[in-house]
Amino acid sequence: QEEDPKQPNANNTTMYMYHDGFGDAWSHFSANDTESTAEGELREEKDNGIIDINLRFRMKPDLDKRLLMTTDGEFRGNFKITAEGDWTNGDNSGPCNNDCENLNITVFRGGAEVYTNQFTGINQGENTVPFTFAVTEDHMEWDGRDDSPIIEVTMKLKGDYQESFFTASGTPAAFAIKLGMDSRFEMPISEDSWSEEFQAGEDMMMDDEDTPGFTLVTASAALGMALFMNKGREEDEE
Repeated sequence: QEEDPKQPNANNTTMYMYHDGFGDAWSHFSANDTESTAEGELREEKDNGIIDINLRFRMKPDLDKRLLMTTDGEFRGNFKITAEGDWTNGDNSGPCNNDCENLNITVFRGGAEVYTNQFTGINQGENTVPFTFAVTEDHMEWDGRDDSPIIEVTMKLKGDYQESFFTASGTPAAFAIKLGMDSRFEMPISEDSWSEEFQAGEDMMMDDEDTPGFTLVTASAALGMALFMNKGREEDEE
């Protein structure tokens, strides 16, 4: 059976971000998507006022495999973001009062939050935003559709550009995110994920042949119980 290029496999464990340029954001493991905006980036601009960015890149199609992360592995992300205007509250150097927000990136495993971080070092213009975080025991296994990865990107920027007949003042706001290979998320997927046994869930099953000591312990417990009951009967007869 031919592998779906939008699903992870042994040779591809990197997820890419896409957007249709209107309202739909998604992600998958193929480095190409003809439905994504032809410009290769999502961009929003506003001369005066707030740009409220709230993008949820949910995997489409849903994850169709069980995934096991490597012990002591590390997730790695790298996004290209453009920011213009003001997004810092309380610095008195721009129009933001308390209505702006720094860039935040959050990763979910289905409905469970795996990672979140606020990036305070964003500069005017284009920024390369790398991030990493370690695999934890709680997020070793990603169990198919219900654990499809989601990446959320939020930010609030504000512009204060104004024009009159003779003068112009302030700075417009803009936000852009590069798509495809320029905004990606690498998962430390273990090679054990691709085995038929793991996909079938057989790794979670345990039988007597796999645990030779189990039968012996069970037999010993039964023998001990029998001796206890026999001793009780002897005491009653006396």
